[in-house]
Amino acid sequence: MKPIRAVLALSIAIAVLGLAACEKSPTPDSSTPATTATANENADQFIARINSEWKAMQPELTKPQWLSNTYINDDTEFLAAKSNERYLSQLNDWIEQAKGFEGQQMTPETARAIQLLKLSTSMPAPSDPAKLAELAGIASKMEGAYGSGEYCKGEGETRNCRQLGELEDVLRTSRDYDAQLDAWRGWHTISQPMRKDYVRFVELVNEGAGDMGFADAGEMWRSGYDMSPVELAAETDRLWGQVKPLYEQLHCYTRTRLDAKYGKDKGEVAGGLLPAHLLGNMWQQDWGNLWDVLVPYENAGSMDITGALQARYEEIHRQKLAQNATARSAAQLAQLEVDARDASARQMTKRAEDFYLSLGMAKLPDSYWQHTQFIKPRDRNVVCHASAWDMDMKGDVRTKMCIKPNEEEFTTIYHELGHVYYYIAYNDQPPLFQTGAHDGFHEAIGDTIVLAMTPKYLESIGLASAQQQSEEALINAQMRMALAKVAFLPFGLMIDRWRWGVFDGSIQPDKYNKAWWDLKAKYQGVAPVEARGEEFFDPGAKYHVPGNTPYTRYFLSHVLQFQFYKSLCDAAGYTGPLNECSFYGNKAAGEKLQAMLAKGASQPWQQTMKELTGTERMDASAVLEYFAPLQEWLQQQNEGQTCGWQASAAAATPAPAPSKLAPAQANVKG
Repeated sequence: MKPIRAVLALSIAIAVLGLAACEKSPTPDSSTPATTATANENADQFIARINSEWKAMQPELTKPQWLSNTYINDDTEFLAAKSNERYLSQLNDWIEQAKGFEGQQMTPETARAIQLLKLSTSMPAPSDPAKLAELAGIASKMEGAYGSGEYCKGEGETRNCRQLGELEDVLRTSRDYDAQLDAWRGWHTISQPMRKDYVRFVELVNEGAGDMGFADAGEMWRSGYDMSPVELAAETDRLWGQVKPLYEQLHCYTRTRLDAKYGKDKGEVAGGLLPAHLLGNMWQQDWGNLWDVLVPYENAGSMDITGALQARYEEIHRQKLAQNATARSAAQLAQLEVDARDASARQMTKRAEDFYLSLGMAKLPDSYWQHTQFIKPRDRNVVCHASAWDMDMKGDVRTKMCIKPNEEEFTTIYHELGHVYYYIAYNDQPPLFQTGAHDGFHEAIGDTIVLAMTPKYLESIGLASAQQQSEEALINAQMRMALAKVAFLPFGLMIDRWRWGVFDGSIQPDKYNKAWWDLKAKYQGVAPVEARGEEFFDPGAKYHVPGNTPYTRYFLSHVLQFQFYKSLCDAAGYTGPLNECSFYGNKAAGEKLQAMLAKGASQPWQQTMKELTGTERMDASAVLEYFAPLQEWLQQQNEGQTCGWQASAAAATPAPAPSKLAPAQANVKG
């Protein structure tokens, strides 16, 4: 995912294990009893021991989780649950030991390491062993249900089941209103069985957070930013206030285009909200798939990246068929198609690696190419959500995707490799510092590279035609980027606004779905076209909810990446319009980026930020500078329109008569 961008399956050891949010967070698996504090051990020695033990056990921590993501079945789910259980017990023991050093003299580095240890999981477990085991089991069960979920229609020989990737393809390419609604509805059935488990999950993690001295799990999440939980909430509000006017203009333009495409009765929901199933993305977080509907100027600079990638795949497939002309059986032809998809995915990944190499970074290790999951296998269920993995804290890095030849997946690869190169850069740090300066940093690195994928860069690698130097071509390029970056901003904010309310009790279980759609209406201006009562659990249809991945990091990353991008453009000596800068091939920019990555979490993020950007404050002014041409153009296009929306109108919209779609059901593991 990009915001995808990318994902922590069980959300364990985010800060400590060096796994960013869009990646899988493995959980330690140790069969040995919890270590007890050594007599006469001081705080510095304690942290040195924890670092040593953690690094030694790292391969045992990650592999059960990798298997549970890439071979979904009852056995791997069981192994993952047991791994989680043992790890959480060990972590609780370490945190308890750390309390014994409160008030003692220690180095600043040790004090920071102890604080990071206390915040090292987004899934705090109760001290009660039975409840801890229950929590680990629920976490594995929910993730397995998401990964194997499918939407089935028909009976007997006519039965047809589709998983997330196929349903996403409908939203990506179809402009048939009912077909899109059917695909959107279908995926949202897979999460209904999760509701009861999620209610219990919240109870258990809140108890675990309470045992650690926090009011609830949400307060614990907000404590991991070198500022108070209250300050973090206020900071995200401030940043949203900076970018909201730009989003409102994009929303207004999109609504006008949807009205023109489908008619006003279908192109918008009461109150001026956008229909959830018409935005080309299952969760309305990235509108890039609506390019055919939203393109400002036809043929002003060819930006059909998906078409170019698809053509490359088809050429690879033709070559495979020509090289195996005697292949005739269905099984042989199917395997050749798999081989072509794998070759295409590897080619796309090699292209992404090349950008990082051009900055002076090292080649990915051979083990990366041997162990990475590039495509969805034919023979088993896997979690396709894009993720990056650090398996051993010393070079065994991987990504897990189900790559298809389209623009969204292509940029996601660049994003995931940002995590991978972050891992490699800080592998020399002690394990407790092997993570991002804060979690938003980890998500921002790859997306900073994506911003440098300018039309000229895409032209240079053969994915775009020679770009016209015109106002029309500029606006097209800006729109292409805004549909991914600007459209995402309120989505990146609202998910944790929902969970903070769930954790602190202001959103009760009997209002889970209502609160979800109220927040989507408030922040995104998006609504379903039919009533979604409490018989549904629509939050669970987004991976990061059953996967328990904190999401504020993604919002912050969409601000930070523009700050980082501007700073790297400055380092490269670039002086033109910000949106035209690409630092591809610039070693000076690469050195500055590498220096930041190597720091990991060894110092407060404000210090790391200042070393790269010259300021200790997160600021969205670079977002506005980048999109200044588009914002002015949107204001001209929207002149005379009533922009904005009424969030309260969505809740009052009655359910329409049921659409005459074929009866269907969800088929969910567990």
